Amino acid sequence: MNTMANLVFEGVGLKKEFDDGQVHALRGVDFRIAKGEFVAVIGPSGCGKSTLLQMLGALDRPSGGTLYYCGNSIPDLPNPSAYRAREIGFIFQAFHLLPTFTAVENVQIPMFETDLPASKRRDRAISLLKSVGMDHRLDHFPAKLSGGERQRVAIARSLANGPSVLLADEPTGNLDSENARLILELVVRLHREQNMTLVLVTHDMAIARLASRTITMKDGRVVSDNASAPDAHREKEQAIK
Repeated sequence: MNTMANLVFEGVGLKKEFDDGQVHALRGVDFRIAKGEFVAVIGPSGCGKSTLLQMLGALDRPSGGTLYYCGNSIPDLPNPSAYRAREIGFIFQAFHLLPTFTAVENVQIPMFETDLPASKRRDRAISLLKSVGMDHRLDHFPAKLSGGERQRVAIARSLANGPSVLLADEPTGNLDSENARLILELVVRLHREQNMTLVLVTHDMAIARLASRTITMKDGRVVSDNASAPDAHREKEQAIK
């Protein structure tokens, strides 16, 4: 059971409406996520899982309810961009790399929110690209990289400022099965080694089974919230090593 002191995220009665209330993306969602957890959020397309992830990252605001990060209301944060830069790492299905920037330049983008000098930014970007196996592609533009390589660069970028939380939205959705496996291995390894809280949105049950906990959504509601037994979770981690 999650103690209040150990909570990273807490949502109570979260609602999100679009088109003047005609579309209900979230319909009173309650959940808690503790520090260091690996939580998979699953459900069919349009169930609200990506909307929920965007709210955790302060990319969108709820229409109702409350949402907290370490006890602070996310919608009321005075500087949401600073929160995203310092605490949150994002991995998206579509990579979102800037096409006119090289790999090492793309990784530095989140560091512009910090006081790091240019030389330190580049050194850190190189180190991060090395950690994801991309140090041989530092000066390549995204168009010259494969899908798997682009996602590795995106993962390195997500780690630029040492986030405490990694939010991944269908991170393997645009990859072939082999690259998907490698990227998933990488994300889970980073979560484990750096003790980051990992919230991963997916429709793939094979991916969801690797998580220590699975939140299932349907029609904007949480319909189940199941934690794996510790022994089962260890078996899952061994399965992808």
